[in-house]
Amino acid sequence: MNIFLIGYRCTGKTSVGKALAGKLTRPFIDADEELVKKNRVTISDMVAEHGWEFFREKERAVIKSLCSLENHVIATGGGAVLNPDNVKDMKETGLVIWLKASAETIHSRIIQDIKTLEQRPALTHKNLMEEIKETLELRNPLYQYAADFAIDTDLSDTDEICNRIKERL
Repeated sequence: MNIFLIGYRCTGKTSVGKALAGKLTRPFIDADEELVKKNRVTISDMVAEHGWEFFREKERAVIKSLCSLENHVIATGGGAVLNPDNVKDMKETGLVIWLKASAETIHSRIIQDIKTLEQRPALTHKNLMEEIKETLELRNPLYQYAADFAIDTDLSDTDEICNRIKERL
């Protein structure tokens, strides 16, 4: 059984995923990194050149491929839940954990994360905080539906989050 980590940008999917995989002695895969590796282009460049729909098609192919693995910890892209087929496949092949955080926490983490600022394209043409709040409003019901359970990452460190996940396995 795989463990899929879902949630918005900068909620801890990659850092928690790596740590959790280590604690469970399982391989870790970041779906966004796999997508970049397979397509040989950054997500920002892909979206700029081909648009969001093209990116979501490529993301779908990666998620489908990752669902064929066994006993991995997999961090998904923040928008993976937008495709119902991704949700269906993840739920059928593993445990889906929603890492969530407040808009304020996400905003703070994004502005401190150079990789996010440089490599991940804006989702809207609004200012960052408005974009976060608007996108969370749209996606939170999708995350909630997809998840077997949720973990709040606002005030927790990676170790504590991993321990809370392990308690629920």
